[in-house]
Formats: sequence, C-alpha cells, structure tokens
Amino acid sequence: MFFDERLLEEKRNVSDPFGIDLKLIVNRELQLSRERGADLSTEVRAESGEVDLSRLDGVENLKQALLLRFLTPVGELTQLGHSRYGSRLYELLGQPNTQANRDRAKLYTLESLAREPRVAKVIDVKVTTRRTDPTRIDISVEVEAVKTGDILTLTVPLSLEELSFQGSVQ
Repeated sequence: MFFDERLLEEKRNVSDPFGIDLKLIVNRELQLSRERGADLSTEVRAESGEVDLSRLDGVENLKQALLLRFLTPVGELTQLGHSRYGSRLYELLGQPNTQANRDRAKLYTLESLAREPRVAKVIDVKVTTRRTDPTRIDISVEVEAVKTGDILTLTVPLSLEELSFQGSVQ
C-alpha cells in the first residue's frame, strides 16, 4: 500500500475531529528552501521499520492548519475551489508597525479564524510588537476547538517585511 492509501485508510478509521495531515514547516530554514520536499519531514514507522512521511493529528494538526491559513493570501487557492481560504495578513507587508496596522492584523486574523471550520469559538486575539525587532509582531490566538472543546493557544511571530513566520510557533 502506498503512503496516500494508508493515510486515507487511517482517516476513515480515526475519529479525530482535527484530521490527519502531513507534518510541514518543521523549521524556518527548511521552509524557505527551494529543494523539492524540503518542507516535509520523515520518520521511521514502528510497525514496519520503514521510513515514511511524518504526520500530524489532533491539536497539533489544527495548529499547523491555522498557521498555513494565516500565511496563505486569500484567493491564492481559488483555482483549487477554495477562494475564501487564507488571510489578508499579506496586505501588511511593507507597512509600518503602528497601532492601526496591529489592529488590522487582529481584524485579518479574526476574519481568517471565522472561516476555519474546526474552530468553534475565538476566545482572544492579541497583536503585540516584538521588543527586540520593531518590524515583527506576535499574533497570539486562543480558540476553542469544535467537538472536543479543547482550548488551543497559538502565538505566531510575523514579520512585516516578508510574509513568513519567524522562529517557532508556540
């Protein structure tokens, strides 16, 4: 059985409301690499001893999904049938780090979260300036997940100079 067939079979048998996905964006250096597959990670499967692509499930999958949604410009996936997927955070590129732009970042984050079907409720969104780098903001999100009621806290450090996250996502 190929990887995608195993993944599909596991998806059918798993009751995880957050789904299963490939583990992406392991670290920032690999994220920016142009080498094929550099954003993927691998692991050795305990049951077979074979190397396979790493997967995420549960809350970790939801965290990754939110990060990818924030980093994707709205409309980028229109040709794939997902015209509302993404966020408008890219509109802040090159803008100064002012209160008005931090308020816009909060608005764009709230808009994006409202379109995520695995988020039942947004509890809080805070946007703060990085003390060590005035071109970066931290977007801290606290949401309640659907079905499970799990509370997820995610902080995304975002550069206003380029659309990418800086460092690790917590």
